[in-house]
Amino acid sequence: MKEDSVVPTPVILGIDDLRPLPGVTRIARTSREGVQLLEEHREVFVDELWLDHDLGGDDSIMPVVTLMEEAAFNGRPFRIGTVFVHSANPIGAETVVRSLTRWNYRVRRAVA
Repeated sequence: MKEDSVVPTPVILGIDDLRPLPGVTRIARTSREGVQLLEEHREVFVDELWLDHDLGGDDSIMPVVTLMEEAAFNGRPFRIGTVFVHSANPIGAETVVRSLTRWNYRVRRAVA
């Protein structure tokens, strides 16, 4: 008998205050929710992580970026295939790209 091979569903996380982000399996709308979402996926390979810089009001993605930087600094970076940074704020987006690239995360600018 031939066993059917099961293809796992990709884990695609998004942190964005407004966009629907089709294809994302879980979404967070604030940086606080984003930190919690990443912590929940600490031991899981995340295929894609979509990040928006500005999250409404004074909130930004930077607490999430700090969490990812600290994890890498401590020798336990999050296992993420590609981080996609999509933001209408070009300076904020570039800050995220530079920060995460420095810690060897695979980062791409994207349009969501």
